[in-house]
Amino acid sequence: MSDPRVDRTKRHKLIDIITIALCAVICGADSWVAIELYGCTKYEWLKTFLELPNGIASPDGDATRTQDTFARVFAQLNPQQFQECFLSWMRSIQKITSGEIVAIDGKTLCGSFDKASGQSAMEIVSAWATKNRILLGQVKVDSQSNEITAIPELLKVLELSGCIVTIDAIGCQKEIVKLINHNWQ
Repeated sequence: MSDPRVDRTKRHKLIDIITIALCAVICGADSWVAIELYGCTKYEWLKTFLELPNGIASPDGDATRTQDTFARVFAQLNPQQFQECFLSWMRSIQKITSGEIVAIDGKTLCGSFDKASGQSAMEIVSAWATKNRILLGQVKVDSQSNEITAIPELLKVLELSGCIVTIDAIGCQKEIVKLINHNWQ
């Protein structure tokens, strides 16, 4: 994944920032403050597999700057490139078993609506492997569309051979069923 930051401003490796954030979120972190706290708390463990050349926190100990670093880096990442890399990583570590139930569903992200700027709530379509309890992929629904256009994009990146796919009524479109059937064979 390409690093969007300016070289002279890089104090922390991109892989370190992303890995800390992913580990923190897996452990329940739901804010930049929680991610930074996780990184500081788990520093000794994290440095067993990450380089962390400048540690977790900023040199002057200003936690706000550290939280800003996580937020700023993630805001600059290309979402499509991040998703491709994340899905590739997920495919490499997950094992789908024959008969696995994969639930495809759309959700509106809580707190994504911003009345002041006129930004409507963000909708995501996700595929969840129920037995392995793992997210296989997700696609943002275009603001001018609905789940019907996002579901095919999600199905194109999934390997569903031998899986049972569940989907609500909006996904019962001929083209979507064809994609699931093609992906299943």
